[in-house]
Amino acid sequence: MPAVTAAARGVSIAPPGRLPGRLSAPPPGWTIRADVVVVGSGIAGLTAALRLRHRVDRVLVVTKDVLSAGSTQWAQGGIAAALGEGDTPAQHETDTLVAGAGACDLDAVRALVTEGPGAVHELIALGARFDHSPEGVLSLTREGGHHRDRIAHAGGDATGAEIQRALVAAVRQAPEIEVVEHALAVDLLLDGPVGQGRVAGLTLHVMGEGQRDGVGAVHCRAVVLASGGLGQVFSQTTNPAVATGDGLAVALRAGATLRDLEFVQFHPTVMYLGPDSRGQQPLISEAVRGEGAFLVDFEGRRFMQGVHPLADLAPRDVVAKAITRRMHETGRAHMWLDARHLGGAFWERRFPTILATARRHGVDPVRDLLPVSPACHYASGGVRTDLWGRCDVPGLYATGEVACSGVHGANRLASNSLLEGLVFSRRIAEVLPAELGPWSAPADDDRPPGLVPGSVRRELQEAMTAQVGVLRSATGLADASALLQKLTEVPAETVDQDAWETTNLLTVATALADAAALRQETRGSHWREDFPERDDAHWSGHFDVALDAGACTIAFTPAAATDTPGGSAP
Repeated sequence: MPAVTAAARGVSIAPPGRLPGRLSAPPPGWTIRADVVVVGSGIAGLTAALRLRHRVDRVLVVTKDVLSAGSTQWAQGGIAAALGEGDTPAQHETDTLVAGAGACDLDAVRALVTEGPGAVHELIALGARFDHSPEGVLSLTREGGHHRDRIAHAGGDATGAEIQRALVAAVRQAPEIEVVEHALAVDLLLDGPVGQGRVAGLTLHVMGEGQRDGVGAVHCRAVVLASGGLGQVFSQTTNPAVATGDGLAVALRAGATLRDLEFVQFHPTVMYLGPDSRGQQPLISEAVRGEGAFLVDFEGRRFMQGVHPLADLAPRDVVAKAITRRMHETGRAHMWLDARHLGGAFWERRFPTILATARRHGVDPVRDLLPVSPACHYASGGVRTDLWGRCDVPGLYATGEVACSGVHGANRLASNSLLEGLVFSRRIAEVLPAELGPWSAPADDDRPPGLVPGSVRRELQEAMTAQVGVLRSATGLADASALLQKLTEVPAETVDQDAWETTNLLTVATALADAAALRQETRGSHWREDFPERDDAHWSGHFDVALDAGACTIAFTPAAATDTPGGSAP
């Protein structure tokens, strides 16, 4: 076994007293109370709030933007579930396990695929309007990694926006749910030391909310993290600007464990906007390839042929690697997606949002090839939970992209993310009310602050994209880690949201880069150029990031009996 697996005893990845600590903030200027605080307003957060509202006295939803913002609204392809004739949860399970490359939790996957159809029907009953055939049959399509048409969609390519609309409308009509918008979760409050206390509240920085402006505190009995992913760790991403890994960093500082951070999915077909583009990029849904589009290089060659049996519909990691490798081989900044043969009428009906976005950027996919390149899209890892969303910290739960429930393994199957948020938020609502602890006062926080300035964000993001992106190597990962450690030494002169978010990004990026360096194999969305083979003998298991005496450590946890050994390497 490689010597690096001394990681099982813990490997320090951050200087004690710097990162992670607590986020430096002035004393709370206001306090409120709620039985449960839900952090995040996507499908996971709003589902949790709606399911909890009749089971606890008071539910508070806090969101960093407006209620309708976040990653859910950007989901184009749809939501996967065994809803079609001839399809079964067992078939959905098989496709999920294969995509997960041997790193899925089998029990979690079975919960997902078994409870998924009922959860989707409940979403429809709530008011979400999915696309149907003229005969009234639910329209289903196929995406990469699926062997059945099981992707339900809405508005052609506006599924996330429709789901978000329906959920927001339901929340607005629920007087039991209070909402605080423009609120950044700063840190969890515990009733004892880290590792011993349970959740007692949450500090917030609220912007422009009248009396609730500035830093305040919510005293509560439980917190549900549904704050989304870490996409802004990278310079090229499909994630909105609010996806700065806040939930992961908040949980880590409070004593929770982060799992599988190295498994970051890069969407293969993101519209290339030029060498100077930064931040959120327009996504070209996999469903476009599901409907018959295909990838070509600058010579017009379909380079996915022979790479995988499913060719252009191979799992996302396979396609992203193939595009990146072809870009490196040819010295090009992007490849092309050819969907011209689909025709204008089909584009208008099936993908109106993508069509409008592309035309807004000067490309007409009815006549033109679409320039595409991979970009950070989805984090399969996150805050480690059990099958009911519980975290290591009593009173803390996590759901959606911020969580690592075990369903995605090393590579998320397309359109399983919306379903995960739906199913596991429902599961949290089943157990949380009976597990609410007594009201308790927050203990004094003796964790040292460690804040870096927002000015280091661009350098951090560019290093992560270049060295910890689609293709990784020991040299590149070491260079990235060295830079990240250097950035921890840059003190923030101003305590503000930019500094808080950038500190969260640095915390998560440091853990991610070190986990990627320790996993000396290729598995799913984690590709090591210097270790190109999957190695089940040595690396069948998970890297868990946690705090130990104020320092961050990584431990290798061998696969449990409920982790599936299946999922052949592509």
